[in-house]
Amino acid sequence: LCPAAGGTGLCSGRLEVNSDPSDPSWSSVCEADFDQQDAQVVCRQLGCGAPSVLQGALYGEGEAPMGTKEFQCGGHESALLDCSSASERSTCSPGTAVSLTCSEPVRLVGGESRCAGDLELEHQGEWRPVGDSLWTLKEAGVACRELDCDSAVSVGLRKESSERDVWRIRPDCVESGSALRECAAAYFSSYSLTLTCSDSVRLLGGTGLCSGRLEVNSDPSDPSWSSVCEADFDQQDAQVVCRQLGCGAPSVLQGALYGEGEAPMGTKEFQCGGHESALLDCSSASERSTCSPGTAVSLTCS
Repeated sequence: LCPAAGGTGLCSGRLEVNSDPSDPSWSSVCEADFDQQDAQVVCRQLGCGAPSVLQGALYGEGEAPMGTKEFQCGGHESALLDCSSASERSTCSPGTAVSLTCSEPVRLVGGESRCAGDLELEHQGEWRPVGDSLWTLKEAGVACRELDCDSAVSVGLRKESSERDVWRIRPDCVESGSALRECAAAYFSSYSLTLTCSDSVRLLGGTGLCSGRLEVNSDPSDPSWSSVCEADFDQQDAQVVCRQLGCGAPSVLQGALYGEGEAPMGTKEFQCGGHESALLDCSSASERSTCSPGTAVSLTCS
């Protein structure tokens, strides 16, 4: 697999596949034969994070011939060639070679939300804290975007009780546009990089980060949150919220399961296709003025 062809790093580019190890030739993949579940498998196989952009010819058509195989992944497989394949097609429209952007394998741990905590990076097959890196909000903003959070609010170093193995990420390398992993080097430090990003969705009142009453902040410059009316929210919207939170697929979608809360009821109806990486990327329909009591969306993601 060589999805970095034409991209900006190891985790983005035009997707190319080699189905036969004895044959050195590669082929592109037709956009019509590739979906979000297939993208999840490719990103996992490359050691990257979740897919954030799936688009035809975003990184050009390339010179590789168009493959004829349609992949049918469930999303849980560890390699694309582990997926079943359907009948092969003979034609594919120009401009539809799959291009893919996977998020960097980064996470925030120990914080009060998925967008706050100590930054950790997976590199060379190993998760380590990011430490001893003097970042500004500019570099922190890069990590926030990789985490599908909004802008960086604060960044700092927290001293641990003892030194440990960390990844040190050079700020100048991040500013140059390189991927975080390409800027990482093994180091030994007692400092951990702690980061807070703003966020646009959260689940409150549940048993963890992946369940609760849904609240949305549509404007990063405004600290207020609003609930969502059950009539304005469906399974495709739930898929996007669960993906944005770094959780699994939605398992329960029910009004007021975790209470009504104090947030005012929002008036926006979201219209997601289910493939978007963030709820605010979805289109919205005309706004409603009323919503019945007891119908604030509650959601449980696996």
